[in-house]
Amino acid sequence: MDSKLPHPDVPEKPLTIAILGAGNRGQVYAGFASAYPQWLKVVAVVDHHDYKRQSLAKRHNVPPENVFKKCSEFIKAPKLSDAVAICTTDREHLEPAVACANLKYHILLEKPMSINIEECVQIYEAVVKNNVILSVGHVLRYTPYTNSLMKILDSKVLGDIVNIQHLEPVGFWHFAHSFVRGNWHNEAESTFSLLAKSCHDIDLLAYYMNSKFKKVSSFGNLFHFRKENKPAAAGNAVNCLDCAHEAQCPYSAKKIYIEPHLQGWVGWPIDVVQPTGVVDVENLTDALRNGNYGRCVYEMKNDVCDNQVVNIEFENGSTASFTMIAYTEQMCYRKTKVFGTKGELEGDGNDTLKHFDFLTRSTRVVRPSLEYPDEGISSSGHGGGDYGLMRSFVHACVTGNKNYVLSGPHETLDSHIYVFAAEAARKTGSVVDINEYKKTLPLQI
Repeated sequence: MDSKLPHPDVPEKPLTIAILGAGNRGQVYAGFASAYPQWLKVVAVVDHHDYKRQSLAKRHNVPPENVFKKCSEFIKAPKLSDAVAICTTDREHLEPAVACANLKYHILLEKPMSINIEECVQIYEAVVKNNVILSVGHVLRYTPYTNSLMKILDSKVLGDIVNIQHLEPVGFWHFAHSFVRGNWHNEAESTFSLLAKSCHDIDLLAYYMNSKFKKVSSFGNLFHFRKENKPAAAGNAVNCLDCAHEAQCPYSAKKIYIEPHLQGWVGWPIDVVQPTGVVDVENLTDALRNGNYGRCVYEMKNDVCDNQVVNIEFENGSTASFTMIAYTEQMCYRKTKVFGTKGELEGDGNDTLKHFDFLTRSTRVVRPSLEYPDEGISSSGHGGGDYGLMRSFVHACVTGNKNYVLSGPHETLDSHIYVFAAEAARKTGSVVDINEYKKTLPLQI
């Protein structure tokens, strides 16, 4: 939410929402209704997975007639809610997004918008044509950390911003879970990792710099998770449960799933491996033996980059660099350095910002969670961004003021174009001019 806007009054009736996709993201966004029932009420659920669909519907007392297996069934029904949260798989965003825009639903759309730029443009055009509110799940725009960082940038105490360095440390086991064994392991089946994992970060760089991209270049590859890098001691084993090298492998499924469960953990990522609600060692072990999450990381059909850099020149003449790297201890706590003509800012993404002033030669430390102690919002996922996003969306829908949304159709389409251009630069080994790239697109933007 734009911190400059006031909090609106609590509405007489809560905004109603339908959750399309009852997986992790759908459950998280629906959780806002449990935490703030005066603001939001879940009235419909859609998911092809029986347990996920029924569990979410039961949790929110959704009537049976408003529970659907397919988005197409929901779309054919009479309008059931004020808004929808589209949290289906990335490849299933287009149809429900366009249809719901045409039916005048306000839309919360999980990122990325879609898996190719043509579909992103179609969603953009449908939303703009129907004048509905769209908020895309770029949750990092809505965190106390980002609020504090932007407050410093907007104050101009750093002078003119010359360069930004931004790092996304994915986390060694997180990457193995999501991008080697998981839903985003193969570009043809899902999408490339810069879009799936790091469109957040490309979007943030445009937000921080407050300037459009002019040119991008990019380099990256799948460096390690390849069959030729399989340890010799693993032999012909294709599953961690049968592997003689398992105890020495940092990517062991036993270490990632079974050992945390034995210590009492049942949440993510274990609930992805065993999503039926009944998690014990026996059924978790069966799931690992019979599914991809137990397979050797060197025996998967994964092909997405495990490391990538993006270099950016902005229209205002400033520059930035972004690095996504799988092989880190920390998981997703971004690290950012901002270099201005009057000072330097360093942030670790984990509630610390250090501002060094060139004139006074002094350092000031800012704690975002203390600057924005916000009714439990900051304790939600993504450093408070999950509920921050939901709050801004709900406030926009309740008031009709789209300015509450920081990740609307215009800025989000721009940042998606930058991501696709960066991937084109990586694949062609070229520097891509953004305006020239736009001219190659089949649809007029």
